[in-house]
Amino acid sequence: MLFSGEMGAGKTTLIKEFCKHLGVQDDVSSPTFSLVNEYESELGTVYHFDLYRIQSEEELYDIGYEDYFFSGYLCLVEWPEMASGLIPKAHVSVKIRVENNQRLITVTHPL
Repeated sequence: MLFSGEMGAGKTTLIKEFCKHLGVQDDVSSPTFSLVNEYESELGTVYHFDLYRIQSEEELYDIGYEDYFFSGYLCLVEWPEMASGLIPKAHVSVKIRVENNQRLITVTHPL
């Protein structure tokens, strides 16, 4: 799942709530500096990415992104536009916009 929106739109907050509903017991936080956090849920492993600080897609190659993205486990990716060339075609996109102090959330699936 890809989570897009401006800084402060609520991407991490939405992911925290999503993980809570999946039964994640760990403290869910944005992996801004580590790039990826791993949580265990009732449905299996969940990978949480924050790509805001990456300088190039090469950084994802360096951490073995394929092992995560193609593992069959749920990947929650903040700032996916930073690595748009590496995002699998089969994904759910969650876009958050803030208008008049309200969050507007659009969920799409390209296939």
